[in-house]
Amino acid sequence: MPLMNYTGLWTAGDYGSTPLFNAGTKIDVYVGEDDKKILRNLASKVLEISNFPEQFEKRRLWFEHNSLKKTRPLIICDPENGWNEIITESQLMCKSEIAKRWEIVLRKEIFWGEELCDDKPIEKNFDIGYTFRETTWGIDLKFRGGIDGGSYVWEPLLKNYKDFDRLIFPSIEVDFDTTTNIQNLAKEIFDEILKVRLIGKWWWSTGLTYELVLLRGIEQIMLDMLDAPKFVHGLMEFLQEGTINRIKFLMENNLFSLNNDSYLSPGGFGYTDELPQKNSSELVRTTDLWGYSESQETIGISPEMFEEFIFPYQKRVQSLFGLNSYGCCEPLDKRWHIIKDLPRLRKVSVSPWAKVKTMAENLQDNYCYCFKPNPAHLAVSEINKDMIRKNLREVFDITKNCRVEVLMQDNHTIGKNPDNVINWVKIAKEEAERLDF
Repeated sequence: MPLMNYTGLWTAGDYGSTPLFNAGTKIDVYVGEDDKKILRNLASKVLEISNFPEQFEKRRLWFEHNSLKKTRPLIICDPENGWNEIITESQLMCKSEIAKRWEIVLRKEIFWGEELCDDKPIEKNFDIGYTFRETTWGIDLKFRGGIDGGSYVWEPLLKNYKDFDRLIFPSIEVDFDTTTNIQNLAKEIFDEILKVRLIGKWWWSTGLTYELVLLRGIEQIMLDMLDAPKFVHGLMEFLQEGTINRIKFLMENNLFSLNNDSYLSPGGFGYTDELPQKNSSELVRTTDLWGYSESQETIGISPEMFEEFIFPYQKRVQSLFGLNSYGCCEPLDKRWHIIKDLPRLRKVSVSPWAKVKTMAENLQDNYCYCFKPNPAHLAVSEINKDMIRKNLREVFDITKNCRVEVLMQDNHTIGKNPDNVINWVKIAKEEAERLDF
């Protein structure tokens, strides 16, 4: 299955999945003097933007919002795969591969701070991730497709119940030499401009069901829940224990980093005074971190089956974390009576397919209401401003008693028009500021 390596396995043109966790590879650690000059100039611009007064106000709003105090709705727009229509290859000035990656990171921050102008705080940091590889669960999958962000299919290799014996827990192998070399290179380039930080980010989600359907297949898992329930429970328990084993390894080897000032799934930023714990030390524990889980792959099963086969195993993993977020594109209105039992749950995704009013009644002012508008509204040559304003106004009226953040993401295209995201943010902020807080 695909390896989640935030620090190596992507090209300069992969704008969507990049970009603050990039250390490079063993064969590409050279940056020439011309490239260094370009990167330093861009970093100086990021530093300038980070000192603007509005950046301090944005941080303050996230601290209050995440502590469930009443604020205006906070607005975030991450064009994701639409970034390659904003920052094109022709704009890049650097020559070496790693310099191009870092140039993209810096140009994105500048665009965010100067033109997009949403509620993302621009920080004076440059984050480097660990270079690592993660082994599989013991069965290598064969994928077809997936080029340039397109769809893909795979052949699940856990074909029968006896194949269960072939599974093993995955392990993480950190390339410390490459990581240190790249960190030192970043310090050479950015020191006295931006603070270079080594950040340990090891997964997108610990929801377990992505791995489940990769191993067995979506349709087959649905059949197994009826025909072989003990097998499904056994497989989920194995995935749960393998995930906890990975978490323990990372914690015991001090490979975690605090995420209380960074972007979180299902969205927004994690600024909070509640993490790390009051008794924290130099060793970052899971109780000092935001955790995240979701289960998009099981959208086709009933709430009862989700409660029986999926949630107990997710709950065990998420109980390890200090605060939790839950949900992605799956609608949670029919699962809320289950999800609400997640320990220390704070942020909840409200996808375009969820019932806005029902989720407002469920969440009230007890959770962060992470609303996600339909990204298709930006996938056109020019957005329909009146429709977008009308839709957001309706949502804000319904959620006036909630703690709302609006997250425009999951974009595969922005209609080749960067003004689409700029204008969307402008409308969203106007509607958010219209409210009386």
